[in-house]
Amino acid sequence: MSTHRGRRSPGGAEGEMSDTLGKTIQRLRKAYNMSLGELSEQSGVAKSIISQIERNETNPTLGTVYRLSKALDTTIDEVLRVEDTSSPFIEHQPRPAVPILESEDGLCRLAIIGPLNLVETIQWYDFRAQVSGVLESDPHPLGTIEHLYVIAGTLEVTVAGETRSVKAGEALRYRGDRAHKIVNTGSEAAHATMVLVVKGGA
Repeated sequence: MSTHRGRRSPGGAEGEMSDTLGKTIQRLRKAYNMSLGELSEQSGVAKSIISQIERNETNPTLGTVYRLSKALDTTIDEVLRVEDTSSPFIEHQPRPAVPILESEDGLCRLAIIGPLNLVETIQWYDFRAQVSGVLESDPHPLGTIEHLYVIAGTLEVTVAGETRSVKAGEALRYRGDRAHKIVNTGSEAAHATMVLVVKGGA
């Protein structure tokens, strides 16, 4: 997916490292479709160290967690947060904590509204595109199906050279394991929900 992460101001917090830290870093990285090398380059943390953190084989310093949090556009509080299993509410993400992706042209925004612990099997997004906005995506894992429902506006979806137009109130499902592109061809801003089901996800 040809996107970059929306900018947020990271915060800092003291706290003990939890055994969920590695999984949280890995889930955020995968939600942003980042490789270990890309996260290393953007955070300044060695690739080997990130790999060890994701496998919970090392206990990183707060400075390291801060740099990773900043590169992943989140806060130390969010990265170190431990789920309270006694509460009937699983998670509440205030607006600044919802990860945002932007298209290369800056005209499309994807809010990651699905839980990060499911990104290897299912991902869902709130998608908004300004007029003429283009979101280009590389193929996802083999067997991935994308489900697009248009709430407002008109979108044009091209997959492997074939194009379909989708209007408000319509849904389109297509092969996400092939290169694909979504374009706002209408005269107004478009709004849609997008769900990716990854076949054989871990």
